[in-house]
Amino acid sequence: MNEAAMTLEGWYALHDFRSLNWTAWTAADDEERAVALEELHAFMQEWSPVEEAKQGSSAVYSIVGQKADFVMMFLRESLEDLNQLETAFNKIAFAQYTTKAYSYVSIVELSNYLAGGSDGSDPMQNPHVIARLKPVLPQAKHICFYPMNKKRELADNWYMLDMDKRRELMASHGLIGRGYAGKVKQIITGSVGFDDWEWGVTLFAEDPLQFKKLVYEMRFDEVSARYGEFGPFYVGNLLTEDSFEEMLKL
Repeated sequence: MNEAAMTLEGWYALHDFRSLNWTAWTAADDEERAVALEELHAFMQEWSPVEEAKQGSSAVYSIVGQKADFVMMFLRESLEDLNQLETAFNKIAFAQYTTKAYSYVSIVELSNYLAGGSDGSDPMQNPHVIARLKPVLPQAKHICFYPMNKKRELADNWYMLDMDKRRELMASHGLIGRGYAGKVKQIITGSVGFDDWEWGVTLFAEDPLQFKKLVYEMRFDEVSARYGEFGPFYVGNLLTEDSFEEMLKL
């Protein structure tokens, strides 16, 4: 049996995609909408103390296109924390004006293809590794999220390659990503056993064109061209409390 990649895990992740029931929202009276917005603001204001305590991070983005209207991305210490957030949102008045469009459950991970620690040191004592496993979401202007698998098809079976070959391919793959340093922030979350795909990729950038350039360039790398399977792409724009309220104005 081929050697499995060992992984380091950090915060659990939830991408909670919601669609707005605009018919219900516009039919509500001014007082009902005001209460809904007040409770939404209170819910969002609970995120900052968590981040300040280094117990997680949060962000919310509008989604462009018909797949959803917005996504809330949460990083937290446990699945229980994520479940509590989901439940807390569902209890506020604003939630009744939304429908569940899609969700993705995963955990921030680094594999031993790239995580380091080959010198025998404990990678969990490395501040750089910890920063990657427990990242602060950057609040960049734009987000791009997609799930993906590694193929398991006849000659194109990632899991039948030996460790040295996989490490070689991932090193080449990683060079492309590093070429976008300062332009794109990437967070990789593992979802084997948690969700329908194997990994989730979340990209953040000030210029959304960088998403297209990065993903397109990676298509020519063997890891993607031969072994990658990709799910739906979601792209959107940063929402603050103020811009969220602006989006909901009639």
